[in-house]
Amino acid sequence: MGRDGAGSAVDPQYAAPALPTPLAVLTVDGSPDDAPDAAATVRWRRRDERPDADRTDSADATDPPDTTDDAGDGAVEGAPPGWRPSAGSVAALPITTPTTTPTDLASWLVGVGEGRTRDWRAAGAAAVRAVRDAAASALGVAAADERVAVLRPDRPEDAPRSADEWAALALGVVLGSHRFTVRSERTPPRLRVHLEVPAEHRADVDRAVELATATARTRDLADTPSGAKSPAWFADTASALVADADGLEVTVRDEHWLTAQGFGGVLAVGGGSSRPPRFLELRWAPEGASDHVVLVGKGITFDTGGISIKPNAGMADMRTDCAGGAAVVAALRSLARLRVPVRVTGLVPLAENHVSGSAYRPGDVVRHRGGTTTEVTNTDAEGRMVLADAIAYALEELAPDVVVDVATLTGAMKVALGVRTGGVFASDPGLRAAIVAAGEGTGEAWWPMPLTADLDPDVDSAIADVRQAPGGPGAIAAALFLRRFTGGRPWAHLDIAGPARCDSPHEEVAKGATGFAARTLVEFCASRA
Repeated sequence: MGRDGAGSAVDPQYAAPALPTPLAVLTVDGSPDDAPDAAATVRWRRRDERPDADRTDSADATDPPDTTDDAGDGAVEGAPPGWRPSAGSVAALPITTPTTTPTDLASWLVGVGEGRTRDWRAAGAAAVRAVRDAAASALGVAAADERVAVLRPDRPEDAPRSADEWAALALGVVLGSHRFTVRSERTPPRLRVHLEVPAEHRADVDRAVELATATARTRDLADTPSGAKSPAWFADTASALVADADGLEVTVRDEHWLTAQGFGGVLAVGGGSSRPPRFLELRWAPEGASDHVVLVGKGITFDTGGISIKPNAGMADMRTDCAGGAAVVAALRSLARLRVPVRVTGLVPLAENHVSGSAYRPGDVVRHRGGTTTEVTNTDAEGRMVLADAIAYALEELAPDVVVDVATLTGAMKVALGVRTGGVFASDPGLRAAIVAAGEGTGEAWWPMPLTADLDPDVDSAIADVRQAPGGPGAIAAALFLRRFTGGRPWAHLDIAGPARCDSPHEEVAKGATGFAARTLVEFCASRA
């Protein structure tokens, strides 16, 4: 690991979380009956199929929720009256005493609906949350004891039917156990879940666990409160979180290096904060890999909007404005741990966009890495300023085959697509389709967006090379601005302003930072092998 800068002490008045957040440990070999220490059992139940039903196995996260009932009255034997096995629904069952042990087991039924991959993710998350959130007395364990649960089908016909379904169930279990907190109380009890997976599907389940961990670590970095999360803290903590990925090289660079290298966008955005910017570079270069992908993630550790200050409503959520950078960090760790045979470099420009006498101003002209000048029109459009520097650096120093940037970039994208779908812009249709396909394979939804040709002249400036925020359709204008720094290389821009945060938990997604895009980035890079 290389370092070119100072450390990252946290001011004593702020609380920093203990990362990574503990996740459930999933045991997939052997029979769940080999878990004599289990305190709970969760059985999943699939909806009985109607003969005329059109069943699909779609993994599309935009499919409508599963809310219909079984044919007839839909009653499930042994379940409370009125309970139906819709995806993620939970029914607590009366405690029974197994014949093999005198210990009473808490027991639940969890619905899997029609058995689509999203249904399996929802069921896995609901199952582990039931155990996690149950009172210790209901489980017959002490409050600090490890909680052990057995997860099994209610009937043989309820078992997953494919590797994708087993993987979705496992991903839901691991992500459902994630709960980010910065509390004074002790770390919550560890969870262990026994799930008997057929031998032929265990590799797929192991990979799903790794992808779930990537999502969880993205959430950890993005959700950390910004009092603790300076650019230096993010860089140092990210470095520590990827230390278990053999072969992954990490370098952290400070404001002096950024000045010497001409990163004018990063320096301008970070200039208003007392906590100087950083530049994080992660390198995965397996022997024999020829393709080179560069991932660039926006790393704004807090965004006040600068002089173009944001309203107070929603500003607390700006701790997650580094979600793109967090996704890049987590993706690089998983690519190395999965030994994906593709060369991948991750770049995360880190800055805090604050208000002070040294903050950059509307009307300023900033010189980026590579020499391009930008007329600043809105200091709250800071993400594109730091991404432009990083993209220019990638083209000059790394000779990538493709560049993909990911950022919580524009409120306009949230207006256009809502909070469960990311927008993807790309230099060619094939690249755009590859991103969408990678998301479909991992349960993350993307919608193709246009790089509208007639709006491109609006990016021109009367006094500089380009204008930062030219008006018009905000997400498209931001993408057109970034395209000016790509030099015609294959490039995709992922705007995750909506799905990077969640106010209403659903399926495996928790309230707060969602970790969106990390799994897509891993799958996209792997697809190029």
